[in-house]
Amino acid sequence: MLLEGKTVIVSGVGAGLGHEVAAAVVHDGGNAVLGARTEANLAKAAAEIDPGGAHTAYRPTDITDESQCEALAALAVERFGRIDALVQVAAWDSYFGGLQDADLETWKGVIDVNLLGTLRMSRACLPALKERGGALVLVGTQSSVAAPSQVRQAAYAASKGGLVSAMYSLARELGPDRIRVNTVQPGWMWGPPVEAYVQFTAHTEGVPEDEVKRRLSERMALPDLATDGDVADACVFLASDRARAITGQSLLVNAGELMR
Repeated sequence: MLLEGKTVIVSGVGAGLGHEVAAAVVHDGGNAVLGARTEANLAKAAAEIDPGGAHTAYRPTDITDESQCEALAALAVERFGRIDALVQVAAWDSYFGGLQDADLETWKGVIDVNLLGTLRMSRACLPALKERGGALVLVGTQSSVAAPSQVRQAAYAASKGGLVSAMYSLARELGPDRIRVNTVQPGWMWGPPVEAYVQFTAHTEGVPEDEVKRRLSERMALPDLATDGDVADACVFLASDRARAITGQSLLVNAGELMR
């Protein structure tokens, strides 16, 4: 039980990675405080993860609103008396394209969510984290260090690259308070978004879905894509005391597609 007695805030709980992180927190003995913009999604996730309701709480949260971030942090303290970690999953990852065709106003929105929103949510947790130390686990992307050839997500990659740069400063700033700051960088991650990409590509090209999935997996050192659950397990490890001497690090969870 890596998180026995710990309370972890998980932002961005929907059908994919956020849900898997929250489930892993509870599975490993922790309390999960869930945040996302849509209350119905939060209620559904909480019921699936923790039917009895003893180890979950949730509040609708838009991380572009500082007061809502503060309210989610306050809920964790009110319900469970502490915050031991934040796993910051919430992100805007659905804007595609490069620079030449970019709407830079939309880029500002992506940056406001992915970079500044992460910092807002992190700052809201700091008063409670400073009481006993803990962890900020930021979810980045492999795209910030190696752009994929299959899709263009320049705004998303740039915003997450900025997040990694911020991580280094935060690790130095918050280290004296025993707050660790690390980033998990998924590559192609089998879950709802990648499943949808495979289905769309297969339909568009008139090929079997297994063929599209094979093209992705043949790039990996391991024979299978990492899953949402694999990435969630990495997040839980970094949130736990097992990672007590790890800070300022980026961990690629990508089945060996990119090695650094």
